[in-house]
Amino acid sequence: MSTTTTETPSQTGVVLTETAAREIKTIIQQQELDVDKVRLRVGVKGGGCSGFSYLLDLTETHKDTDEVFEQHGIKVIVDPKSLLYLGGTVIDFRDEVMGRGFVFQNPNATTSCGCGSSFAV
Repeated sequence: MSTTTTETPSQTGVVLTETAAREIKTIIQQQELDVDKVRLRVGVKGGGCSGFSYLLDLTETHKDTDEVFEQHGIKVIVDPKSLLYLGGTVIDFRDEVMGRGFVFQNPNATTSCGCGSSFAV
């Protein structure tokens, strides 16, 4: 059974910054998706230069076992296996001279690659 946590950063959940939430809302509008139905799926998969890669996906489906965290008007869903690696992770969005994209601050990562899209535990 899934649980919902709202607006409260947690060591066991995934935290979405206000900047990241604004960018997600912009992407939802650009893709003409229904903001009331769309969720941001956050996960990990094996691979990448450090062992695991982060996954971000907009979806309208979720499983009963997914954890749900609502922050800044965005519902974030994470499967239980990914949550083992992502608990306490903060997802931010940066738009800088050297590039733009989502940035993960994962307290569980022992190392991460230079691009920031993969990590090891």
